Amino acid sequence: MARSATGAGVSSPGSRVPLFTRIAFGFGSVASGIREGGFNYFLLLFYSQVIGVEAWLVGLAITLGLVTDALLDVGIGYWSDNLRSRWGRRHPLMYASALPYAVGYFMIWVPPAGWSNEALFIYVLGLGILVRFAASLFEIPHTALAAELSDDYVERSTLVSLQYYFGWTFGTLMTVVAFGLVFPAFVTDAIANGQFNRDAYFFYGLIASVVILVSVLAGSAGTHSHIPRLLAAPPKRSLTPRIVFAEIFETLGNRAFLALFIAAAFGAVASGVATALTFYIQSFFWGFTSEQQALLSLSVVISAMIGGVLAPWASRTIGKRRGAFIIGMVAFLGAPLPIVLRLAGILPPGSTGFVFGFVIAVTIIDVGLIIAFQILIGSMMADLAEPAEMKTGRRSEGLFASATRLLAKLVQGLGVSAAALVLTAAGIKAGTSPGQVPADAIWRLGAYYVPAVLSLWMAMMLALTFYKGDRADHEDAVRALANRRAAA
Repeated sequence: MARSATGAGVSSPGSRVPLFTRIAFGFGSVASGIREGGFNYFLLLFYSQVIGVEAWLVGLAITLGLVTDALLDVGIGYWSDNLRSRWGRRHPLMYASALPYAVGYFMIWVPPAGWSNEALFIYVLGLGILVRFAASLFEIPHTALAAELSDDYVERSTLVSLQYYFGWTFGTLMTVVAFGLVFPAFVTDAIANGQFNRDAYFFYGLIASVVILVSVLAGSAGTHSHIPRLLAAPPKRSLTPRIVFAEIFETLGNRAFLALFIAAAFGAVASGVATALTFYIQSFFWGFTSEQQALLSLSVVISAMIGGVLAPWASRTIGKRRGAFIIGMVAFLGAPLPIVLRLAGILPPGSTGFVFGFVIAVTIIDVGLIIAFQILIGSMMADLAEPAEMKTGRRSEGLFASATRLLAKLVQGLGVSAAALVLTAAGIKAGTSPGQVPADAIWRLGAYYVPAVLSLWMAMMLALTFYKGDRADHEDAVRALANRRAAA
């Protein structure tokens, strides 16, 4: 059985997690990387430009799906923190998610032919909710494990680094497979770019769903042996809706969490805009070929290495809060630089030679910084577990993970909808390919994109300044909890 929340946890301050467990924990994030990549990069483009559904209708389906699923996330987080079973609090939910997660993801890429826009709207909405709900059943308890496997300040950053490294790397490799192998195989006389061929997405969905299934099972089974040493649910007690909501608000009502919570909101909207428009920017604004887009996607593997090394280094040397602010400011101010230079006429027209080289170099560095920033924020969130336990007497890692996801989902759909508005304002219509779009519409796409994402990123960084926790605070909380448990 797992240990009680009032007893000793799996690790003591300074302990290191075994290498196999680290790798298994990190590999569990492969599913999230593939799902996020597909939903954020391909879904709007697939249903709007390939299937022919109006962009605003697809954006609405994505938004409503995110909102519906978000409302369930806090319940999943609370359930995960309080679940009592012979497999502990986390693993029963993780195992249960595997099949619906993989099957639902495949089905969303094979919509029925001949359906109306309204019917396809219901199809995307329903399957989107199913996939995200199944993903939450795995990802919320899986994320909570980062705070349970170790209470060491730097070791947690290492665990979160592996989580982000595997998620970004395999999510990127899936995109590379799509652009480098799947889409080129579906080029025809009538369709010059296989990215706009409906049949290609059957094979993309099949490959992606199999990898998602393997990732979920590996991430669950690879950490299974630690169940006896993980913290158990609180003692069994009578729970009413009033008690449940009181405990949720008590746990989440601290300044450090609220700072990360609000920052996550602005970041999620910005991410929704940026990711939904990524391939529009690459295909329409820059005019990159599928092969060039595959190289851009593949370059993120190098970025993930940069972020995975930089974040633990920042944790050790300058601290997570200061490191996140410095790295984040450089990353988000630098991200739109190539587009600004092209709009200003400094970067020459065309998509080959120096232009492509400059864009890919900036992308490698900037995405690496963004990944490091995300790792530090995730590790800062894990560090909230001890202060919350000091205050409430309960371990609430799942609740923290789910609450952040809730807000991100509630507002990320706004980002996708905002991306659809950018496309509409720029004059890029559904069902058009890059060669059919006027030059002035392409210029407007870049001109509207830059201020949209930059203003949201800066609002996120402003909110982050209200987070005040540091390494000394964390280690004080760990020692105080150790003394409390010893006394108990």
